[in-house]
Parts: sequence; structure tokens; C-alpha cells
Amino acid sequence: MSHIEPNAIEVVAGLIVRDDRVLICQRGAASTFPLKWEFPGGKVEAGEEPAEALRRELREELAIEVDELKEFACRLHRYSNMPPVELHFYRVVRYRGEVKNLIFEQVVWAPVGDLEQFDFLEGDLPIIKLLSGPGVGVLDV
Repeated sequence: MSHIEPNAIEVVAGLIVRDDRVLICQRGAASTFPLKWEFPGGKVEAGEEPAEALRRELREELAIEVDELKEFACRLHRYSNMPPVELHFYRVVRYRGEVKNLIFEQVVWAPVGDLEQFDFLEGDLPIIKLLSGPGVGVLDV
């Protein structure tokens, strides 16, 4: 684990691209941060490496098997009244299977330019700005 802070919670997220669109998911109404949009992923469990955790999470949430990942970004975010969250973003380069929504309210393949129209988790907003801005985006990684 590569905690920036000792009490940080490690979280992983996958940037899955198909036909110039990125897969985004809406959290359930009964979840923490209800109905917010996010990139699929979740918490890293004790003893797991972030890439291993993302493979597990994508299998559990979307029924896909990840063959290749590439690190995209890592950042620390502080939500109010919670420990800091260390977010690891990976570009999912190759996976097997068809994406199936196993836990989310909705799953959408959104054009990168449209991401700012969705009500995303605060921790994902800097990544969306990076993807939507000039320079290297997720489609180029």
C-alpha cells in the first residue's frame, strides 16, 4: 500500500473506454453518496494491491475479467466527516466479457466531453477535468 497519509482509505477506480466513450456508474439510492456518478471500483481490502482490488471490484460490479490495466492517476481527496481517501485511477486497457450492471442504479457509456454534465463524486471531479481538458486524456492512454 502506498498511503499518502497513515489513516487514508485506499480506493480504486477503472476508466473503461469503448468507441470513444467512458463507462460511468450511478450509485444506488441507499448507498453512501446516493445517486452520485462515479467510475466503477471500490475499496482496497487488507492485503490487496490496488490493481488486484480493481480486478475484483470490476468482476463483482460489472461481471468482467480485466486482462490489462495501466495506471492513470493517484490523488488524495478529503470528504467532510470522513478519513481521507487515496484514489487510484487505472485505464482498463483490455477486459473479457460483456459489461453487466450487477449493483448500480444505472450504467452509461458517456462521451468524455459530456462527463461534466453528470453529478459525480467530488473525488472524481479533478479526473473529469483532466479527461475533458487539453493534453493527454484517457482515450490516449
